[in-house]
Amino acid sequence: MGQDVRELLWGDAARPPRGRPAGLSREQIVAEAIAIADAEGLQKVSMKRVAERLDCGVMSLYRHVDGKEQLVALMHDTAIGPAPDLSADRGWREAVAEWARATRAYFLAHPWALPLVTEDRPVGPNEVSWLDQGLGALESTRLSGAERLAAVMVVNGFVRGGVQPEVQESYAGAQWFDFMADPRARERFPNTSALFADGSMSYETPELSFEFGLQVVLDGLERRIGDAA
Repeated sequence: MGQDVRELLWGDAARPPRGRPAGLSREQIVAEAIAIADAEGLQKVSMKRVAERLDCGVMSLYRHVDGKEQLVALMHDTAIGPAPDLSADRGWREAVAEWARATRAYFLAHPWALPLVTEDRPVGPNEVSWLDQGLGALESTRLSGAERLAAVMVVNGFVRGGVQPEVQESYAGAQWFDFMADPRARERFPNTSALFADGSMSYETPELSFEFGLQVVLDGLERRIGDAA
C-alpha cells in the first residue's frame, strides 16, 4: 500500500522511499514529468515515459509515487512553488496586482496546470501559500475574513479566465473573428465590426487586455473596501 496523495504533498520529503536505496529521487521524477508536460502537454506524461527519460525501469518510479494521479499532484505543487512574498508595505492594491500577475505567469509557463485548478483534488503547501499571501495582502483592509477570501477568489477567477485564451493560443490565429472576412457578417454584427474600424484591435499584446481587466477588478475591490471602512 502506497502513500496517500496528501501524505506525499504534506509529509516529510526527506523520508527515504520504499525498497532498496537508489540514485533516483522523487524530485528528479517530478522535474522530468514537468519538463514533459511543459513541452508536450499533460496527456503525454506517463510513468513509462518518465522512466524512459530518466533511463530507469518503471518500477523504480513506483518506489516514490504510486501512479500518475500522485505524480500530477506533486507536479502542480512543485511547479507553482512558494507564493511571492507580499509582506512589504506597498498597499493592498499593488500587492494584489503582483499576486495576480504572478499567477498569470505561472499558467503561461505551465499551461497544463490551468485545467487542474478547477478540479476537486488535494492541494499542497505551495499552493496554499498562494492563498495565504493573497489573504495577507488584504489584511490591512476592513474586509471581513470571508470577504477577503471571496476577494482572492474573484481575482483568481479573473486570472484563470483572462489567461485561458493565451494558454490556448486563441490570440495567435484570431480564428474567432474569421467570419469578419464576409461583408454580410460585418453588416449583421456592426458592434463587432466596429472593433476593427479604428485599428486598435490587436492580438499581439494580450497582456493589455489582461491589465485592463485586472484594473477593473481592482477598482471594484477598492470601491467595496471604501464602503466597508
